[in-house]
Order: sequence, then structure tokens, then C-alpha cells
Amino acid sequence: MIPWQTVPEVWNHARHAVDASGRPGQFIFAGSASPADDNTRRTGAGRLRRGRLRRIRMRPMCLLESGYSSGAVSLEALLDGETFSAPAADGLEEVAAMVCRGGWPALVDAPVAEAQRTLRDYLGEAARTDVGRLEGSRQHRPAGVERLIRSLARNTATEADYTTLMSDTEPDPMHRHTVREYLEALRRIFLVEEQPAWAGHLRSRAALRKSPKWHLADPSLAAAALYASPDRLLADPATLGDMVESLAVRDLRILSQRLEGRVTHLRDASGQEADAVVECGDGRMLLAEVRLGGGAAVEEAARKLRRINDNMPEGRSPRLAVLTAVGRGYCRDDGVAVVPITALGP
Repeated sequence: MIPWQTVPEVWNHARHAVDASGRPGQFIFAGSASPADDNTRRTGAGRLRRGRLRRIRMRPMCLLESGYSSGAVSLEALLDGETFSAPAADGLEEVAAMVCRGGWPALVDAPVAEAQRTLRDYLGEAARTDVGRLEGSRQHRPAGVERLIRSLARNTATEADYTTLMSDTEPDPMHRHTVREYLEALRRIFLVEEQPAWAGHLRSRAALRKSPKWHLADPSLAAAALYASPDRLLADPATLGDMVESLAVRDLRILSQRLEGRVTHLRDASGQEADAVVECGDGRMLLAEVRLGGGAAVEEAARKLRRINDNMPEGRSPRLAVLTAVGRGYCRDDGVAVVPITALGP
């Protein structure tokens, strides 16, 4: 498939056809990068306003689409506070393999090592070619882009600031402006997707932090950049935990898209946090923490969620959930849902 941006003249033909008929759903334009806003292409803002054009972000497959989730626990049911139960999930070994293989249709049945080689090739090509094609990357250095991708992989699901990303690109740390330019290029080719901070407010006196969390489009890309096999991840629970959090955020983004959902994160200066906040267009809301295991980890996460809920403003009644890599799904007496990520569905 050829991205439509490489043949921009088709845009004018399509918009004339849309204006002439007024019918929706006539064309699907697929591309792998944000097109340049130049004088030869209309932005389509008027057609967006009139409902004749929609922009849809395409993401990798979620665990349900990949065949790794039972779909026993509906995200919409969670948002509605319905009760449920789900059988115990597979072990961490299977979850680590899911992280490394990713949600790519062509790699669903591939051996993990082969999938990782393919993804490393993709990252190398993105650094060498895709970023260099974009307008504004005049001083493009592929080796610098690759170092920044590895830095983002090391800082997956964290609020690393520009200073951290700059210093993490050793042995030749980049200038802040270079990091900013490369990050914008990686956003435009949809390789990086930030998880913004929640923009609401708490009754707590502690100020909300505004830094986004960093995620690559799929946690498998982070694993590939770090040469992190399932065995290496299992030997490093902290890194595996960050990767599983990124996996959960990816799936929440995909599953909430049809509900006009937005996935953010919440953290205040006192340490109260929610790894993911799902807010839907109709006002429904979910606060979620992600954990590798159950038992004490679930108890600690549930306490965090209840503290945040106690400080929510009047009129906000979010549902609370702990998303786990292993264990069964059930509803606790305190109203907190415990959901294996391999049971999530729409």
C-alpha cells in the first residue's frame, strides 16, 4: 500500500467528489505520517466541520484483536459499574511474550525473536528515512534519532523531562532543540504517542503535575529498541512493569476510541496517582492502576485509587480498577474492580 501523502493530487479529486455528492464514507485515505500543510493541499477544515471528513488514528491491534484476550470484561461495563468475574490470566511468561511481539497483524503468529528483529529493522528505517523525509528535519542524523528512540524506550510510561531525554542520549547528548525537533518528527510518523496529564482538579491541596508520560506506539517497539527479550524482561520486573503499563494504556486507547474516550494519567505533588484515566465523551470516567501481580500489589493500588477518589470534585464519580498482568478478575467489596489485561474487551 502506498501512503496517500506520496500522491497528494488524489486529495483534490476526492474532495471535489465529496462536495458534489455530499455522501459520507466514499473514500478511506490511509497514510503513515502527518502530511505537510502546504499550498497544494487543502486542510479539509470546512469538511470536518460539516461532518464530511473525519480523522481516525489507526493503532496496532489490542490484545482482544490479537487473540490474546478473552474479552470477558467489557470496558463499557467497567465504566457503568457492572459486576463481573473472569478466570485467571496466563502467567507472566506469556505476558512478556505479548509485550515483545506487539499488536502487529503480520507478527501475531511469528516467533518472538523474529518479531523483534522485524521491529528493530522498522525502527532503523524510521530513523534513517521516515524522519529525514519530514519538513523541518534539515539536520537529520539517523544515529541521533535512534539514540532518542532508545531513551524513550528506557523511559516508557514515565514522565521523563527533556533534560532526562537529552542526558540519556550518550555518548553525544543532544541539544534541547534537537530533541524537540526529533520528538515532533516521531509524533508525525505516529511512532510516539504521549499520554497527557489529566486536566481536571482535585480537592487535595497538592498541585497536579502536568508532565505527559512517554509511550511508543506499541510496547513491542520499546522492547525491540532495548533488545529486551521475554527472558530479560522477566529478570527485570521494574522494566516489565513499565512495559505492561504501556500495553494497558495502548489497549485502553483502542477500546475507548469508539466511546470517544481519552486516556490521560493523574499524579499530584503529594504522590497520589492513577496510571490511566479514561474519560468518555458522555462524562463516564475510569481511574486505573496497572500492576504485574495480585495480592499485596492489588491492595496497595486499590488504596491509592480510593484516596484519589476521595479527593475528586463534586459531581465526579469515577469507577476504579486495578489492571493486572496475572490473576483472576473480580469486584472487590470496596468497589474497586480487579481486571486481568488479558480479559479486557470493548
